[in-house]
Amino acid sequence: MWLAAVRILIIASVAVALSCGTVTMASAAEDLYRAQATVTGQGEANRMTGFAACLEDVLIKVSGALKLAGDPRLAPYKSRAGDFVTAHRYRDQMSGTPTRDEQGTRDRPYDLAVDFDKTKIDDLLGSLGLTPWLSQRPVLGVFVAMDQGIRKYIVTSDAGQSFAPREALLAAAAKRGITIVLPGEADLAKSGMSAAEPSKLPSATLAARAAGQGGEVALVGRLKWDDRALGWATEWQMEWRGRPRRWRFRSVTFDEAFRRAIGGAAQILSGNSDPA
Repeated sequence: MWLAAVRILIIASVAVALSCGTVTMASAAEDLYRAQATVTGQGEANRMTGFAACLEDVLIKVSGALKLAGDPRLAPYKSRAGDFVTAHRYRDQMSGTPTRDEQGTRDRPYDLAVDFDKTKIDDLLGSLGLTPWLSQRPVLGVFVAMDQGIRKYIVTSDAGQSFAPREALLAAAAKRGITIVLPGEADLAKSGMSAAEPSKLPSATLAARAAGQGGEVALVGRLKWDDRALGWATEWQMEWRGRPRRWRFRSVTFDEAFRRAIGGAAQILSGNSDPA
């Protein structure tokens, strides 16, 4: 009887574990087909604009192909983006703030979350010559050096000065369907890594440090502020399948820099070519 009871407990535990894994995988898959945009008010015109922006984002998120951003082939689909939507909901960004004048009607900002039909999105990607990237996505161990004149530091998971770029990085990762991990302040102190070093370290060293913080692939970036352009000049590198990949762009906000950096990494990892 005791052995039978143990056997039942083991079977039950395995069943629970399998069901939890199934739920987790299903939840992750559903999240790939969900996007969010900021809209001003809940009117139909704003909603359609939000749907169009979310359609482009979800196509990039599901395929990993950042090259779809601004692709003119998407224009006819974006004009009827509502046809691909299964559900949407609003979150008032000013919840708890008293309404004033037009803020209570047309000018109040909302987060518009949109769920898309999986089959329709997959079919649309197929018509564009792309496929959904549904395999397990590697976790990126991210090392970003910020250079703003006398202020030079590496973005960490816990330092106060890293708050704004850290939040932008996490938002960019969520937008592109990628999980990232950042080094902690104590980790940096222990390793002795300075803001000038990440891009100069051997790939094996970076891979080991990424693994130490839970990352499977190391993504390294450097953002340098350009006073004349009033924007950031950025450089990125990542080794994937034995080959180093590098890309750069200039005159952007760090929000846009991180979106393009994480998106570029996703494009490489998903097999959709190197970023331009």
